Amino acid sequence: MAMDILKGLATTLRELGHKPTTVSYPEEKRSLPLRFRGRHVLHRYESGLERCVGCYLCAGACPADAIYIEAEQNTEERRVSPGERYARVFDVNLLRCIFCGYCEQACPTGAITLERIYELATMNPEDLVYHKEQLLEPVGSATHGSLAAWTAPLPERTATPLPERQGFFDGLEASAASVGQGHLPAETEILIGEADARGMPTGEKEEETA
Repeated sequence: MAMDILKGLATTLRELGHKPTTVSYPEEKRSLPLRFRGRHVLHRYESGLERCVGCYLCAGACPADAIYIEAEQNTEERRVSPGERYARVFDVNLLRCIFCGYCEQACPTGAITLERIYELATMNPEDLVYHKEQLLEPVGSATHGSLAAWTAPLPERTATPLPERQGFFDGLEASAASVGQGHLPAETEILIGEADARGMPTGEKEEETA
């Protein structure tokens, strides 16, 4: 018993010389790590077009079903994004969100990231459902957000617009279906062995369309 008390006192004495970790919020605010996951932000290209192409991949990846999207077609008279579609409605329910970051990992264009915005307290649950107008960067802003902190740097010799290799699409006009699939081969050679169930001879090749 006495030894336990002495161990506890030793811990107390060891910590006496350290500065406190608490801060006087809201006058003083913590400096947050680069990979802190806070409120979502929807990003734009430098041209002003929205990065989101309404592909629903972020909503499909969300394990909490916290993202709701309604997509609409772009027209020549009204072009909102470089793809075929854009998100007319983009809602994030922060009451359901677990801030896992799966949405930003699934996004092929780098349109959504979780930023260092943590002041979200409210007395009304309705205020924690954020709409596109609240999430979207203002016109004139074009940032990649926290994407750089989560994307591994590429070798200097690599120059490719493929989103899965550089973390985001390059913003050129393209169909939403083609985004992220430019590196897939059109045909793949398959070598059939002698144990093939179809009885094809050893060494014979066939081409399979990808």
